[in-house]
Amino acid sequence: MTRAARAGEVSTVTGPIGPEALGITLMHEHLLCDVTPPDLAAHGHPRIEVTLENVHAVRYGWVRHYGNHILDDVSTAAEEAALFREAGGGTIVDVTVAGIRPDPRGLKRITELSGVTVVAGTGYYIESFASEAIGTRSVDELAATMIADIRDGFEDTGIRAGIIGEIGVSDPWSEAERRVMQAAVIAQQATGATITVHPGRDSESPLAVARFVRSAGGDTSRLVIGHLDRTLFETDEVLRLLDQGVVGEWDFFGIESSYYPFALIDLPNDGRRLELIRAALAAGFGEQIVISHDICTITRLSRWGGHGYGHIPRDVVAMMRRKSFSEPEIRRILVANPARLLTLA
Repeated sequence: MTRAARAGEVSTVTGPIGPEALGITLMHEHLLCDVTPPDLAAHGHPRIEVTLENVHAVRYGWVRHYGNHILDDVSTAAEEAALFREAGGGTIVDVTVAGIRPDPRGLKRITELSGVTVVAGTGYYIESFASEAIGTRSVDELAATMIADIRDGFEDTGIRAGIIGEIGVSDPWSEAERRVMQAAVIAQQATGATITVHPGRDSESPLAVARFVRSAGGDTSRLVIGHLDRTLFETDEVLRLLDQGVVGEWDFFGIESSYYPFALIDLPNDGRRLELIRAALAAGFGEQIVISHDICTITRLSRWGGHGYGHIPRDVVAMMRRKSFSEPEIRRILVANPARLLTLA
């Protein structure tokens, strides 16, 4: 069994490493998970078989087809991770937490097969998925589990987490989700790990998360607010959030369809994502930006015609250069900022 990571190190599923070894890092992904919407899971449908004839329909209507949200094949995940490595990638942060079927042993095997560094998350997803795991547990009990996952490892695996989250927040927050967020702050204080959050879809939710964490004594410079792609659409909204000292995460890269099944909004494409990031850079928030894909469906994997985990190092970096992002700016977003956040404080 490997030892726990110390301050100044990164806790990966195969043990502690130095932050300089991470390379290009995807801060919000799922290699193994089950994010099937509860209503769909309740119907008991067989898993969808993706073919050339239906791949567009499944990809476009991504919440309508049972099985699309289940990533449970370690060999396939390792092959997809290897494609990321071949594209120049180094590290994938898997933020699959209680409620969406985390698999620490599977993550370790993916690292062994692919050569990609993997950092695992600990915590709890939104209550509609994680109600059984959250239950009536107290703040201290929830915090103790997250702390143990980082210090000792998940249950009896000896495989340790390296980030707290994605911690799930709904609209409005449930009482249980507030307990989880309070517990996440306690775990951050105890371990020096970063918190990463799945905010509610209301545009005020990211600000509410930032204020809650600050009032609870958390370190907002080590607080990542994800899914800005579906939550904040105007420059002034983005700058108002980043002015709270948090890290903004655009993690829908590769989703080029405007259709979003959970709200009446138009998702941006990669070009628009980069425009908002460019505005944040111009406003002086370069150290508060990270990006990712949030892959959690099979139709986004290369095997089924998707962009895969290699999209950012292969395609988005090229787009950033065409849009006059400097090499130091690209490195800051993809390498330096993730390294700071994944290094235990």
